[in-house]
Amino acid sequence: MTISLLGRRHRALRAACFAAVVLSLAGCAGQGRLTTGSVPAGAHAASPERLDAMTRKVGADYAAHPGDRDIGMTYASLLEMTGDNDQALAVMQQVAIKNPNDREVLGAYGKAQAAAGQLQQALDTVRRAQTPDRPDWKLISAEGAILDQLGRSDEARTLYRKALDIQPNDPSVLSNLGMSYVLAGDLRTAESYMRKAASQPTAGSRVRQNLALVVGLQGRFDEAERIARAELPPEEAAANVAHLKQMLSQQKSWSKLAAADKDKAKAGN
Repeated sequence: MTISLLGRRHRALRAACFAAVVLSLAGCAGQGRLTTGSVPAGAHAASPERLDAMTRKVGADYAAHPGDRDIGMTYASLLEMTGDNDQALAVMQQVAIKNPNDREVLGAYGKAQAAAGQLQQALDTVRRAQTPDRPDWKLISAEGAILDQLGRSDEARTLYRKALDIQPNDPSVLSNLGMSYVLAGDLRTAESYMRKAASQPTAGSRVRQNLALVVGLQGRFDEAERIARAELPPEEAAANVAHLKQMLSQQKSWSKLAAADKDKAKAGN
């Protein structure tokens, strides 16, 4: 791979991650982002103002009951969705200290570490939460998402398929697999997995928003907006697609500049 191609890959990755944040209000696990715990109904499609209100309310509950496992996990998830990954990690550290042998808590702690950029620590935590004799497909998928962020896509996809062997056609795992191909720049394959994920009866808002992202990254903005409109108010859906158009336009401009620099370098030799 040449340096210019590597640069374009990084720019595409950054655009995809930012767009995933905009479209899903949950960021990119790269492939999408990992979510630490359960969140209140409607949070994934809530407006920023509504999401902030939810976070403040659950934060007050957490302050009143700091030892409550479920409130702590929910609060950490909402903090991640509002972009406060460091505080989410701090909350999950406290929950993990109080529940050191709880697999679900350890898995959520690992996801919070990943969201805060502590990828190797996250990988270690998620693997520690797993038990070989009773493998948890959610933890397998979470491990795959962390490996994707570490650039180990082949290992990640092996784990996603292992998770699907245990939980066939799970939309969250299919979506993670699709986002893995987004990170690799294979948007057609990504779309096929995203469409399969979105077609499942249990598919949530974030899965369909990721489908809108992949469609938009291929330049089919009208179709992407139609998909997004099913999940978001019309003005938010339109704004998301506008952001995506702008980023892709910038990416093309950067590519042209890189090509011009390359031509100048050749002329100087």
